[in-house]
Amino acid sequence: MANLCVNIDHIATLRQARRDTEPDPIAAAMLVEQAGAGGITVHLREDRRHIQDRDVELLRQVVRTKLNLEMAATNEMVEIACRIKPDECTLVPEKREELTTEGGLDVSAQSSRLKVTCSRLREAGITVSLFINPEAGQIAAAVEVGADFVELHTGAYAGTRNEKDNQMEFQKVVAGAKLARQKGLRTNAGHGLTYRNVRPIAGITDMEDLNIGHNIIARAALVGLDRAVRDMLELIK
Repeated sequence: MANLCVNIDHIATLRQARRDTEPDPIAAAMLVEQAGAGGITVHLREDRRHIQDRDVELLRQVVRTKLNLEMAATNEMVEIACRIKPDECTLVPEKREELTTEGGLDVSAQSSRLKVTCSRLREAGITVSLFINPEAGQIAAAVEVGADFVELHTGAYAGTRNEKDNQMEFQKVVAGAKLARQKGLRTNAGHGLTYRNVRPIAGITDMEDLNIGHNIIARAALVGLDRAVRDMLELIK
């Protein structure tokens, strides 16, 4: 069964809307773990639009399951990660103007830099995952640069409007997971996953972590965080 890692960025988004202290991402992480999630994911962005450095430092102290830090492959972020030592770092593309991450890393185009980044993180004892589109070339490049995991971008699957396109995009994720496994990579998935579309992805062979944030936090605004997490866990099971 896949694990659920809950991205709590948008708890911080609510807090930053008022530049106040509530809601507290640290308290949210504790509730998420108590509800049964297998990990906490946060994205420390260059512009610090939601999660702040202090949040990551405190989360490292309190998270008892797994702390996954999403970040751009920059020197600043690598230095922060090597100091704080999350359990896992997921390297993602990042643009200042984007609302959310808009697709996977082009590992092939920046293999030299990513090889150095992966090496630095692994030397610090941190597991490295690359957020990529489920494409053979990107999976091969992820092996080449020394990643432990790939996180397959499920945005195209989640954004389909009809059954034919849905099945086509789903099969791309299935094929990507199979190829990654054959090449010795472990596999996570995320982006756009919801209560309506998560079950097929959760059922893919050897899928380890599903990183889900916005849909859970949106539901939590209506029914509470504990129930929102437990409802997603039931679907994944």
